[in-house]
Amino acid sequence: MVFISNFDVFVDLPGSLKGANLSRNFEVIDEVLQQAIDGDVSQIEQLCSVVARKLLDRHEYADRTEVLMRSEFMVKRETPISHTACHEVVKVHARAIARRTFRTPIVRKSIGAEVTGMTACPCAQNIMKERAMRVLQGLDVSKDKIDAFFDEVPMATHNQRGKGFLCIETDDDQHVDLEKVISILKNSMSSGIYELLKRGDEGAVVLAAHKNPRFVEDCVREMAKKVLAEFEYLSGDSMVTIKQTNE
Repeated sequence: MVFISNFDVFVDLPGSLKGANLSRNFEVIDEVLQQAIDGDVSQIEQLCSVVARKLLDRHEYADRTEVLMRSEFMVKRETPISHTACHEVVKVHARAIARRTFRTPIVRKSIGAEVTGMTACPCAQNIMKERAMRVLQGLDVSKDKIDAFFDEVPMATHNQRGKGFLCIETDDDQHVDLEKVISILKNSMSSGIYELLKRGDEGAVVLAAHKNPRFVEDCVREMAKKVLAEFEYLSGDSMVTIKQTNE
């Protein structure tokens, strides 16, 4: 993976100091990025954790350090029918907070992502289904055929562009797979979206979304259920942040 990243670095100061030696922050980030290039640091939340620890070493007066990392990276995908290759930009968030103790520092880290997808409204779909049912009944179509029709052809409804956000905070010795976070986000909405669609792909996306209508709160519920199922090994003090915004 190639990440284009922005870092925010914070160092707490005691009341006796007016400022920090900021060049140390840049030195630490450069050192850890080189470790990542060399393969010694393999996860972006681990990168934040290592930076936070090293900042405590360089700023001997600090009791707390914090590192925020916001990144974009390209996810390679295939469209569902034509299998055309395309890419999707995923926003990734990582964070680490290190607190000094009389022994080794206490570090908490988090990893999260923001993914764009599509939702189809269940309410408008039910209104359209009721209308279609009355029309079919008026044409003397049998109930069995009406039910079979609705099983195959979902009713029209309005669509919304949805942005899902999922972030999981854990102790430093636990790992959360970023790919699984992204997968949970994609599968919690009505359908994913693609940068490029052929006609067959477009029909498949519309059909998938309308067969899987979800309110904005349904997406949040799905994310929560999937997190519990996928990350059941995490400790009880792990913190999960879930957001869904539909436009």
